[in-house]
Amino acid sequence: MKIDQIMAISPIDGRYASKVTELQPIWSEYGLNHHRLLVEIRWLQCLARQKLITLSATDNAFLNRTLDTFSEKGAQNIKQIEKQTKHDIKAVEYFLKQKCKSKKSLLSILEFIHFGCTSDDINNLAYALMIKQTRDNYLLPQLNAIISPLQALAHRYADISMLSRTHGQPATPTTLGKEFANFAARLKTQQAQLKSIKIQGKFNGATGNYSAAAFAYPNMNWEKINKHFVEKLGLAWNAYTTQIEPHDYIAELSHCLIRINNIFTDFSRDMWGYISLGYFKQIINAKQVGSSTMPHKVNPIDFENAEGNFGLANALFEFFANKLPISRFQRDLSDSTVMRNLGVAFAHTIIADQSLLKGLTTLHPNKKHMQDELDNHWELLAEPLQTLMRRHGIKHAYEKLKKLTHGKSITKTALHKLVDSLKLPLEEKQRFKQLTPATYIGQAKTLAKKV
Repeated sequence: MKIDQIMAISPIDGRYASKVTELQPIWSEYGLNHHRLLVEIRWLQCLARQKLITLSATDNAFLNRTLDTFSEKGAQNIKQIEKQTKHDIKAVEYFLKQKCKSKKSLLSILEFIHFGCTSDDINNLAYALMIKQTRDNYLLPQLNAIISPLQALAHRYADISMLSRTHGQPATPTTLGKEFANFAARLKTQQAQLKSIKIQGKFNGATGNYSAAAFAYPNMNWEKINKHFVEKLGLAWNAYTTQIEPHDYIAELSHCLIRINNIFTDFSRDMWGYISLGYFKQIINAKQVGSSTMPHKVNPIDFENAEGNFGLANALFEFFANKLPISRFQRDLSDSTVMRNLGVAFAHTIIADQSLLKGLTTLHPNKKHMQDELDNHWELLAEPLQTLMRRHGIKHAYEKLKKLTHGKSITKTALHKLVDSLKLPLEEKQRFKQLTPATYIGQAKTLAKKV
């Protein structure tokens, strides 16, 4: 029974439901049973290709239509069957048998539905297909949709100088574009790793040895048949398992997504900080309210929302990575309820991605503020000056600059007065005096434009 979203316990099905609508056909119970049904039907068709049963063209069309027309009503039928079986996979098997009983030509093959299978043969492939679909169709495209504007902003703001902060203190200047470039480069590395992870599947019986199928048909090469079946579904073959696929790839995927989400969290916090420092102004809808009592406020809520949802997702991904690869002996069911929550972590990630992307569209750099701040920190040029002094053999260069600048700001005049007192070549003194905090950015501009 459907309930109004305002009555939902989880924000994913309530407040944020519109942001993850596309995940519902994948990660709802309807979606899980749809994918289970897919595996059962494709396995039956595989057995027909092995000449163990006969399926006519009309039989195959009927089976495909049964899959294509699977609806919420069908999912409810499975739930009704499960009330009797107390077993979700068996309920899918019986549902398919009921469907096939309506077609006379399929009556003879009913017992080959779920032939030689254990529950996790169906379940692990269903989940693997759901994970692969989510990664390929949603996570990777959405990641790319964020990397692209980050790269564009890196190029656009490559020459906007800004004060850096290390340990929260004023530090060697960089450019706004270079800071966007840093995040884009980190994300591209993780994007490639996420794409390379093999989504694995197993289909080898009750304890991974093809025992039932091999006993019924001892002359069949079940490992070859089943490997081809899994690979034809678009998954990587896992030959060595117990009753369950060990979920190591899910741990690998979870760790990769944790890294990606941590980079996004780092970025969200930096954007929050730069907004707070006045480096950015936010462009918002005139009707938007920043505070219930302070009309002047424009809060960085998109980056805050992103940070919260990334944290929720990572808490789950960390748990998945630690829990799912562990199963007592050849099988326990402690993974079952955990696997049902995979979609929750994906949903929080996607909600966070959308918030971050929205936040990016609100940012407008405050160039004057950044320039004014740089003009108030001439002590930042102590670093290039002492390095120049070292090059020309002036002893105790660091110590001399420390005495002048340690823990305090200095003016342009005071710095140039020190330069005049040093035993440096005249042309080097003149070159140094052309330097300002805003132009002391090294190769930041070039790096930003290259990303």
